[in-house]
Amino acid sequence: MIRAVVFDFDGLIRDTETYEYYSFVNLLGEYGVELPLELYSSRIGGDTNTFCPYSYLESSIGRTLERERLRERRREIYAELIHTEKTRPGVEDYLQAARRMGLRIGLASSAPSSWVMPNLEELGLVPYFECIRTHEDAVRVKPDPELYLNVLDALGVNPQQAVAFEDSPNGALAAIRANMRCVIVPNKLTEQLTFGHYDLRLNSMKDMGLEEVLARLG
Repeated sequence: MIRAVVFDFDGLIRDTETYEYYSFVNLLGEYGVELPLELYSSRIGGDTNTFCPYSYLESSIGRTLERERLRERRREIYAELIHTEKTRPGVEDYLQAARRMGLRIGLASSAPSSWVMPNLEELGLVPYFECIRTHEDAVRVKPDPELYLNVLDALGVNPQQAVAFEDSPNGALAAIRANMRCVIVPNKLTEQLTFGHYDLRLNSMKDMGLEEVLARLG
């Protein structure tokens, strides 16, 4: 019996990942450098230290740049790209359904709390979550299962009683390693990536209600 649902944040609840990637694409483009998705993809949904776009830019042009100025410019581009992007379709429907069904609701994100919480507050979603675990709460982030296991421990639920909702291969792998069932809902960026094991794939949470998803998972 499913007793809990645990959501990723970036790319699943709000499609920050697509716009973050394109903010780097546009930034590097100002220097005449392309940023292939296959190089960038290792950091999506997991440890951002696996690939540094700023270091890649510097190695591509053969000189060092002022990192803080680069970060400022990248943030400007990101803000311009994402300003109309809100919650992904169906997310709040799932949260409301989970609450109605009496399920425990958690969130596990590899991103820092200083990023996750302001986004959730802006979207008005904080009250839905009983437990939120972020980068600071784990020694290892996704694809390691530690964040998911921390959430499940806080909720008092074993992995076989929980379903993870993810949008990236790193996130899905973390959920599977935690022995949870995993539903993937890729976004415009991650739909281009190759996933390993998962239990169900949706194009959007609008495609199927939470009740039907849980029924399909048995």
